[in-house]
Amino acid sequence: MTNIRELITVHSEAEKVLKLAGQVGSELEKQVYVVGGFVRDIFMQNISKEIDLMVVGDGIKFAEALAKQLAVKKIIPFKEFSTAKIPYEKIRIDVAAARIESYDDKSRKPTTVIYTDLKGDLVRRDFTINAMAVDILPESFGELHDPYSGILDLQAKQITTPLDPDETFCEDPLRMLRAAYFASQFGFEVDKKCCDSIIRQKNRILIVSQERITAELLKILASPKPSIGLFILQETGLMKLIFPEIDAMYGIDQTPEWHHKDIFFHTMQVVDNAAKLTEKMEIRFAALVHDIAKPTTRRIDQKKGYTFHGHDAIGEKILDKVAQRMKLSNNLGAYLKKMTLLHLRPIALAKKGVTDSAIRRLMVAAGDDIDDLMKLCRADITTKIQKKVKKYMHNFERVDELMQNVQERDAFRAFQSPVSGHEIMEICAIRGGKTVGRIKKAIEEAILDGKIDNDHEKALGYLYQIKDDYIS
Repeated sequence: MTNIRELITVHSEAEKVLKLAGQVGSELEKQVYVVGGFVRDIFMQNISKEIDLMVVGDGIKFAEALAKQLAVKKIIPFKEFSTAKIPYEKIRIDVAAARIESYDDKSRKPTTVIYTDLKGDLVRRDFTINAMAVDILPESFGELHDPYSGILDLQAKQITTPLDPDETFCEDPLRMLRAAYFASQFGFEVDKKCCDSIIRQKNRILIVSQERITAELLKILASPKPSIGLFILQETGLMKLIFPEIDAMYGIDQTPEWHHKDIFFHTMQVVDNAAKLTEKMEIRFAALVHDIAKPTTRRIDQKKGYTFHGHDAIGEKILDKVAQRMKLSNNLGAYLKKMTLLHLRPIALAKKGVTDSAIRRLMVAAGDDIDDLMKLCRADITTKIQKKVKKYMHNFERVDELMQNVQERDAFRAFQSPVSGHEIMEICAIRGGKTVGRIKKAIEEAILDGKIDNDHEKALGYLYQIKDDYIS
């Protein structure tokens, strides 16, 4: 056992809670430990956002006593598992009784709960790096219990399980995704035995709810280098089950003008590039799906080689089904569709030459997400750039520069005709209908093309010029 009292003192607020929890445990004559991620984070010198306490005994009774000392009026109990959450403002606190759970083969919800001791509780945990505990009773505060060599695995930077991985993953198949997440989050390798076990048991992921699967995927995308976790999903066969559209990219060649020759490897590079540019998970997700339609749109042209005509628009449609299946929020689904549909536009501008009209139209199409779109495109075109495309980079920089023109961007962020439909009906003496929409569209097009300024007076004057063409 190792005393880590000095490491705990770095977390001042957590130290106060742990010492208070230890005093409560002493008064109730219960063994109390801080376990799991908090202990792991101490050794990795990370600041943990939550405290997991484990009590040998009644977890709810202990949680009520600790909450009283913290001046928290009510806890959130889960009586069937003798666990509780303490809604403490300064740091999240979870309390659980030491327990062993058994599961039905067709569900990850425990069917029976058996209360146990410290070692019995730790062995049921997912990975050795999360199966460590620190005693917080006053007389033994800071003593480390590490029966499954979690410290050694932290030092070796590897993910392995306390039990045989077949047993660990069979018990809770979501742990297979969590192995990929922890590898991606910490830059660790998943032990070969674990990888082999995941390959054998990958189909058990199908008993896990889609909401939990999606949550783990989003956590992988939010990690420092998402490709680590995504490669693990691909290599173990999990990707084919949880995101078949990404799995379909594997082994599909493309002409390497802008990109890596293989669509899957190119996509992984774009995701990592996006991760270097931004911590925003949504942009990273857009990077993952921006070429989602390439496998279905790939054709061979005798002169150009592989082509993927319309993969932007078709990708947008594919994402309708993906968003529904993965139970993404409406906002995230709409965002991914927009990014996929527009991801070629800035690059196309850079190739063809930049015009004010084209810039305005792109601004209108992207709206408030224009900065995100430019980050996505920069992540895309900086992968495996060949000498022959460097001449386009100057134009792309010009596109990016014009996008930063705040005055211009504000004018077109929520762009619509300065002349209202009501004004059009009154001036043209017509009722509402398609003609009003066509006139309004014509005014908008004139502004985007630079024929008139984006203000009410100029737009009204233009309406008088063109109205007879639409109502004659």
